[in-house]
Amino acid sequence: MFKPRFFFISPSKLICLAILILTIGCQQKETNATRHTTWSHYGGSPDQSKFFESPSITKSNVAQMELLWSYPSGDDRFYFFSPIIVDSTMYVLGKNSSLIAIHAKTGEELWIHTDLPGITRRGINYWESEDKKDKRLLFTLNNSIQAINADTGKSILDFGTEGYVDLREGLDRDPTSITRIQPMMPGVIYDDLLILGSAPGEGYFSPPGHIRAYNVVTGKLEWTFHTIPHPGEYGYDTWPKDAYKYVGGANVWSEISVDPERGIAYLPIGSPTYDYYGADRLGSNLFANSLVAVDARTGERIWHYQTVHHDLWDYDLSPAPQLLTVDKDGKKVDAVAIATKHGFVFVFDRETGEPLFPIEEKPFPKSEMPGEESWPTQPISSLPSFTRHEVTKENLNPYFSDSLRQDWLQRLDSAKSGLYVPPSDKYETIMMPGALGGANYGNTAADPLNGIMYIQTQEYASTYRLNKVEPPKNELTDNDVDRVKNLYNSSCIACHGPNMEGGAGPSLKNIGHHMFYSEFRNTVINGKGVMPGLVHVDEESLKALFKFLGGDPERRSFRFGNQQAEPVYGPVVASGGVTTSPDAQRGAPMQDYPEGVDHPEDRYTTDYGLDWPGLIDPPWSSILAYDLNNGTIKWRRPIGVDSLYVQGDESKGAPNGTQRKGMVITSTGIVFTTAKGGRIYALDADDGSVLWETTLSNETNAQPSMFTLDGKQYLVINATSNFRSDSYDHSKKPGAIAKGYVVYGIPDKK
Repeated sequence: MFKPRFFFISPSKLICLAILILTIGCQQKETNATRHTTWSHYGGSPDQSKFFESPSITKSNVAQMELLWSYPSGDDRFYFFSPIIVDSTMYVLGKNSSLIAIHAKTGEELWIHTDLPGITRRGINYWESEDKKDKRLLFTLNNSIQAINADTGKSILDFGTEGYVDLREGLDRDPTSITRIQPMMPGVIYDDLLILGSAPGEGYFSPPGHIRAYNVVTGKLEWTFHTIPHPGEYGYDTWPKDAYKYVGGANVWSEISVDPERGIAYLPIGSPTYDYYGADRLGSNLFANSLVAVDARTGERIWHYQTVHHDLWDYDLSPAPQLLTVDKDGKKVDAVAIATKHGFVFVFDRETGEPLFPIEEKPFPKSEMPGEESWPTQPISSLPSFTRHEVTKENLNPYFSDSLRQDWLQRLDSAKSGLYVPPSDKYETIMMPGALGGANYGNTAADPLNGIMYIQTQEYASTYRLNKVEPPKNELTDNDVDRVKNLYNSSCIACHGPNMEGGAGPSLKNIGHHMFYSEFRNTVINGKGVMPGLVHVDEESLKALFKFLGGDPERRSFRFGNQQAEPVYGPVVASGGVTTSPDAQRGAPMQDYPEGVDHPEDRYTTDYGLDWPGLIDPPWSSILAYDLNNGTIKWRRPIGVDSLYVQGDESKGAPNGTQRKGMVITSTGIVFTTAKGGRIYALDADDGSVLWETTLSNETNAQPSMFTLDGKQYLVINATSNFRSDSYDHSKKPGAIAKGYVVYGIPDKK
């Protein structure tokens, strides 16, 4: 039986690696200090630490922070976007899906490239040549990579082929069958490479999540790391024969961290598809759910560690790997640490992959599903977990009504809960944490020189029950219409309202007139924003639901994400990016196994079970400081406000309070963190005490940024989200600021 553990590189490879490190070290002259004085990457710097040298904002003056200026975004479609700042220019996403350059001190618009629907949701990349004559913004747009001149805002037409690179190419599948592959995250720049993950979806037959690196000047594909190995490659025998032809996922959909001095990229790889039933992917499934260190120049694997074998729980490695220097047994060790959805921290030597704290393989329950073979053991870190792992009658939410509590007591009598309980079609499994629990993307940061990792976490269970996938029906009957209405009432009404007029989510009135079926299908199945994907919905029900919302499934789109353009005023320099090939978005997704491939007779699915973010007792969301010098939790405090149960009680945190939030860590010992309810905190890095806090006029769901201009530091927050129905709506208060990007700092003395 193959037992995947950490893997050390051979002595000969160590010698080669040493030579490589010395060579790269000569080429890369950046230091920790210079990397952390700018915010030209999504997480501030290539290491995604969110750490910033901020001498002008200290513990003694941070309480003087004020809102200095804001830039209105125009609407709330860009609530994930994290600005980057280069010199005195800030790049944001705004009105009519426009990429906008503004002056970082005043908010003055410098140029606008409008009409870019489908652009990367969470951020973009910046690159400049050594002589600074070539400055580029690189991003993905409708399954392509494109480049814009950072000074002029105009598309660079000699990038790729006629200005773009088709991301559907080179994935071992018919490119026309791939409807979604571009990542939601921007990737990371290393030297002259853009290293990119993907978001291929989580259904059966999704595309594979291979990691790819492209030349930032030419668009040429420089290397590919197969996350689902091909024949002859390491790890191929941890899958069934030919699995790479039909298994998807095993993708990096979050943050890739790079050590520029060593030239190593650290890949937090996610789950394979299908997430909750793996009878067609028996084995441990490398490199899914693995932290993989690769040569950033070539993509060659250096070492890996798999944190979940044969994942059946959607326990992706979501947050950024954090690169820190720790004191271990009296020695300084450069380490990489990864926090997980299920509440564990794993720490490794950055070069060899050797664990710095013990990890034990422990046995867990066997799956009872037909054809399924859950892995008999799972790796458990010896470091203290930062989440709970079971829902019990004793830890149920004490604020439930008597009737609701009785309902849950009965459900727990017949359900199973506990770490690594396999999903079943015979009983409900209540996983703690669930698909959105623990640490998720954007939820880790670090003080890299002092060995402290900061984690945002939430206690959020998922409830699962597998259902057999039935063959689609050819005709819609009255019963199918009733089923569509039931689908809307069970899965959509809570956010979109009984009359489709909106609430926590947007209005769906006649939405079918304003979007194409391909975009609608991707949104429903894969989710968008705070909306989870409904992977269990069959194709005919999807088409019927689209008709129910006023759409025509036969109306074809040659550019998904298309929206009705509104006039944009200001210094518009270009519009629409590069025009891609007319058939770039055509094709039907892969629907079945390739001919001649052995596969199980039946398929099973479940939804994400996210109906109960406050299922257990509080605190529901927290931030904690993890001291990796000694493997202890230094401090922990609840964050976030407002819930259905405890309005405004900050000692409880908030259900779903840290998902899609972020942090900035300063060199002066301050932790800036966002949380549910539009809350921003400045915490003392030593003990977690609150030094300053404020409440935004609108919710934030993006990574904050920090920059220096004229010797002063500024904090930037994207505040463009709607408050959820269980939060107070601060946008209705007198003096509220319009949705947009808000900049805080210490005002000049008068």
